[in-house]
Amino acid sequence: MKDLLRPALSLFVLLTAITGLAYPAAVTVIAQTLLHDTASGSVLFRDGKPIGSRLIGQNFAEPKYFWGRPSVTLPQPYNATASGGSNQGPLNPALVDAVKARIDALKAADPNSHKPIPTDLVTASASGLDPHISPAAAHYQVARIAAARGLSPDKLNTLIAAHTEDRLWGLFGEPRVNVLELNLALDGIR
Repeated sequence: MKDLLRPALSLFVLLTAITGLAYPAAVTVIAQTLLHDTASGSVLFRDGKPIGSRLIGQNFAEPKYFWGRPSVTLPQPYNATASGGSNQGPLNPALVDAVKARIDALKAADPNSHKPIPTDLVTASASGLDPHISPAAAHYQVARIAAARGLSPDKLNTLIAAHTEDRLWGLFGEPRVNVLELNLALDGIR
């Protein structure tokens, strides 16, 4: 029995040291050295204070801001500890009712708009934390924000264009706009 126990225990200790200590430490050092901002959570600062992450959506509800995708996390929107979708299928009456309520809220916020509402403004992402919207979703909100802030729509459209991220390596995903970064830039406009 001792002949079997000693090699098994030695292998267990060795693999624990490699996979439980050395490998995580090496990955952490490499990430902090080469990708410090991303490895640290992509935190955005204003006046030296952290205000949010580029990776997690924020809840903007005031008419003077761009609104992100709906979040279905509980107990509050964009709760990173409760990430997950609603798991409601397209035929689920609760999902249909939620989308109708979001459409009604968008129409109430901008009753003069007759443009089609982009899908990403009325449907939640799989995680419920998506920090991005499509450029179409950003442009849809221009009239409301321009009226609330007394800005020209052209100025807002230029701001959206400046904050639109292209496809990853020109191939993957879709063009997108980070809502938090866009709203920070919007606050900087005088």
